[in-house]
Amino acid sequence: MLLLTCPNCGLAVEETELAPGGEAHLKRFGPDSTADQFEEYLFLRDNAKGVHFERWRHAYGCGKWFLAARNTATLEVYGTYLAQMTEPPQHIRDEIARRTDR
Repeated sequence: MLLLTCPNCGLAVEETELAPGGEAHLKRFGPDSTADQFEEYLFLRDNAKGVHFERWRHAYGCGKWFLAARNTATLEVYGTYLAQMTEPPQHIRDEIARRTDR
């Protein structure tokens, strides 16, 4: 079972209380984008095994969105952070580096 801490309300909850929102930090394109840009945004993902940044909503709690860094192969959670952040905070990047340099 995946356990994530909502950075908005501070509760550590199981994934059954959360709603997944897909990959985080995607570049979104506006109405003047090309068909190729829109196709890339909608359909083309790396889906790599390993470290992944995801969007989650605390559906059965505060209802707010947040971001999580986790490993898709081992289910290790490196940390969670506010959805308004454009990149993972330094302490999460340090934790990823520390755990993946084994």
